[in-house]
Amino acid sequence: MPPNGTPPDWSRMAVAVPGPPDRLPGVRMAGFEAHGAGPVDIAMVPHPSVTVLVDLSDEGGLVYDVRGRRQHGSIVVGLAPGDLRAGGRAGVCLQIRLDPAVAAAILGTPAALSGAVVSLDDVWGRDAGRTADRLRTAASWDERFGIAAEVLARRLRTRPAVDAEVAHIWRRTLAGRGRLRVEDLAGEVGWSRKRLWSRFGAQLGISPKRAARLVRFDRAAHLLAAGHAGADVAARCGYVDQSHLHRDVKAFAGLTPAAVAVAPWLAIDHIAWPTTQVS
Repeated sequence: MPPNGTPPDWSRMAVAVPGPPDRLPGVRMAGFEAHGAGPVDIAMVPHPSVTVLVDLSDEGGLVYDVRGRRQHGSIVVGLAPGDLRAGGRAGVCLQIRLDPAVAAAILGTPAALSGAVVSLDDVWGRDAGRTADRLRTAASWDERFGIAAEVLARRLRTRPAVDAEVAHIWRRTLAGRGRLRVEDLAGEVGWSRKRLWSRFGAQLGISPKRAARLVRFDRAAHLLAAGHAGADVAARCGYVDQSHLHRDVKAFAGLTPAAVAVAPWLAIDHIAWPTTQVS
């Protein structure tokens, strides 16, 4: 995080997570509620999912900035948006992380979202406002998670999913920590490399190679946050050397490895996303 960044005061931030009955495949949720916290200015570290941030604040809320383009209120963050910052006064927010193959059904336009940050209103239309109103008036986080799960499940039932082959290759990319060869993945589903590149990009908005880089970066970011030295992280994640790691971190997060190691959002991953594992 750059020196002028102001991290959240996590002692004033309540974090809620849903219980197992409310979990949908490919969907993870967490609720954040600030209590008397001051303004923040932080870098948000990318991860291999499409993110929906539903702003439930009565007033204020965060402003998101990607390379000078600003969005306020409820937003959708596509895969690998680059140098994304959040500033302003933290309030109440529901964060939903979507597996990209699931996001294709829930959002309808995942390919168009790659590398972008857009208003949720632009993606869901009136349904965005209606959903936010229901969430805002809910009596508890458990009720909010239930409402969100209901809305997401309905959209999953009524919209087409991505090709089974594309979903398989995404899962294999995650399981292989971004280190499997594209040619080998294409062979697993009986596709040519060209067909894989075309279908994967058309449906998820990212090339198989860049998807692998993003998954590898995510593991590296968590290892850095866990206190591992840059040289060790580079070796464990399959980078050529520490300079290679540095270039990839800069490309995905706009930060140095040292800044990623102290990134405030990564500091609470074990609370907000309790199944996250670093090894």
